[in-house]
Amino acid sequence: MQRPLRWLWLALAIIVLDLATKYAASAWLEYARPVEVLPFFNLTLLHNTGAAFSFLANHPGWQRWFFAAIAVGASVGLTIWLSRLKRDETLLAVSLAAIIGGALGNLYDRLVHGYVVDFLSFHVAGWYYPAFNVADIGITLGAIGLIWESVFGEKRRARQRS
Repeated sequence: MQRPLRWLWLALAIIVLDLATKYAASAWLEYARPVEVLPFFNLTLLHNTGAAFSFLANHPGWQRWFFAAIAVGASVGLTIWLSRLKRDETLLAVSLAAIIGGALGNLYDRLVHGYVVDFLSFHVAGWYYPAFNVADIGITLGAIGLIWESVFGEKRRARQRS
């Protein structure tokens, strides 16, 4: 792939959108007070000191630096991987850039606030999915792309080459 790092524009776009929406949520929403948007969707400002699904959130604070180190290490590793991609690995490039953007968006929160700002809350029949943010969407879509690419990518590229 010529200039695979050009895909970092996508990571930057995710970071900007993530930080802008977190700023808006923090400015306009009261903490832990849901605002119903749809019967199954609320905007609810929450602060997560842990990782996904509030994993390790109840610990005394060491997890902030642990998850920050993971975000930095993952972003560096994924950027190196991105720089080595071939021309026909577009989905892989998009997926890596999305994960990098999401990781760095949440890293900003951890370093500046000590927690990650979450505000998107889906629910059904009294069951609430853990609140999340735009960075989490980037990470999730990137992970789905990586899984898709690992299952179907090599077969597709082999067909294209022959």
